[in-house]
Amino acid sequence: MTTGWTPHPPTAASGPEGEHLPELDMPDPGRQRRWTVLLRWLLLIPQMIVVALLGIAAFVVTIVGWFAALFTGRLPEGIARFLGDYLAYATRVTASTMLLVDRYPPFAFAEPGYPVQIELRPGELNRLAVLFRLILMIPAAIVAGLLQYGWAAICWVFWLITLVLGRMPQPIFEASAAVLRFRMRFLAYVMMLTSAYPKRLFGDPVPAAPGYGTPPPPTAAPGLPETGSATRPLVLGTGAKVLVVAFLVLGLIAGGCSSMGRNNTYYDDEWGAAAHTATRFDTRTGS
Repeated sequence: MTTGWTPHPPTAASGPEGEHLPELDMPDPGRQRRWTVLLRWLLLIPQMIVVALLGIAAFVVTIVGWFAALFTGRLPEGIARFLGDYLAYATRVTASTMLLVDRYPPFAFAEPGYPVQIELRPGELNRLAVLFRLILMIPAAIVAGLLQYGWAAICWVFWLITLVLGRMPQPIFEASAAVLRFRMRFLAYVMMLTSAYPKRLFGDPVPAAPGYGTPPPPTAAPGLPETGSATRPLVLGTGAKVLVVAFLVLGLIAGGCSSMGRNNTYYDDEWGAAAHTATRFDTRTGS
């Protein structure tokens, strides 16, 4: 199903047992209005509030869906539809936050005309994988967290470049799109909208030239312009791959500094408490 939630049957190309990686569709980076880039994060505050509130509901629905999937081997249709709608909405807002598109995201679940679309194909789930989903998702959660910290550490540079040029350079677009797609696939896996583990952070393989009689490549989701999707397949250049590695390294550094800061605060508090106790003891002894 796409963001319009039209069901798609599993295909042989989806992987083992109909496993299908969620897909992200976006057009090539185009011109952006500088005033919207300048005020982007301020303009998106209402959207972020809505995403946060919907996220609370999605968390509760995911727990309900986990119990249902554990017994039935798949998400009920209503739960899958709500979680898919939420993921599509959150992905559109995140894409705008990351300056990947200039158009303001709508306050709606289904918006076929918006340039950012996702494709999901919820299907059968392995009950054992559902049972241990919380443990299985840990490696992907670590990668997603590092990417988030790393991108946030350098996003002000991307904002400044896009503000000056009026468009996002291709390497930055590809690297940011890779981060957004991995995040979307991770959340889809957590919410059991797919059985496919999040992968292909460094992009898809370069598609081979089609030969005679070869079927055409997958088409983009409905609603995209005729130019098609720039992220299906998402092929990263050397510069984009370097940026993705930089995100991971910066995320690791930021996470380490955050941990050190918490430890220093803990030791400072302990030292202050010990010093206060010693002072009180000396005062009482002196008296």
